[in-house]
Amino acid sequence: MARSCELVLALLVAAMVASPSALAYDPSPLQDFCVADKSSPVFVNGHACKDPTHVSAADFAFAGLHTPGDTSNAFGSKVTLVDAHAVPGLNTLGVAMARLDLAPGGLNPPHTHPRAAEVLTVVEGEMRAGFVAADGTLFAAVLSAGDAFVFPRGLVHFEFNCGARPAVGIAGLGSQNPGFVRVADSVFGASPDVDDHVLAKAFRIDADTVKMIKAKFAASKK
Repeated sequence: MARSCELVLALLVAAMVASPSALAYDPSPLQDFCVADKSSPVFVNGHACKDPTHVSAADFAFAGLHTPGDTSNAFGSKVTLVDAHAVPGLNTLGVAMARLDLAPGGLNPPHTHPRAAEVLTVVEGEMRAGFVAADGTLFAAVLSAGDAFVFPRGLVHFEFNCGARPAVGIAGLGSQNPGFVRVADSVFGASPDVDDHVLAKAFRIDADTVKMIKAKFAASKK
């Protein structure tokens, strides 16, 4: 499994470097690199650049994608994101990546990445992955090790472990900061609350049901 994971990671990184215009939606860089200076008080779209004389190889490296994520939670899933916050050298390069771990029966709930398209490659196990187009059409498939699936930018998508053993996926994303918005959390767990009557009408349920669902999300935050 270790060699397979290393191969997939190498292919993804090579594809990102070779075709930045095809994968990235962020503005193109105007210099070789702009390592994020997390201590800078300057507020910009992304991060201010660190002084190049203070940049080192460590600013471009990340250790940990070989480590299984902790799936002992309500969803049975864990996403380990490698973005510009985790690797300062990704700042302005328009790419990020992630490891997805799913326990048997685990789910990465319906969510969106408002700033990035995504390419998911299954490294181990099986997953049912899919997205919903703007017209409501579901595009989904069962993926095995070595299979890949594309999620267009901003569309609701999910991954579910439909196999009998843990599943692992590696994803490439077309933004240094793709964003992550869970559909259910965003509407039923918003703060301040979305009005009960708005959600009741939108989901064609009664206000009492809305209150019951909201209570579940409120409890999960404690």
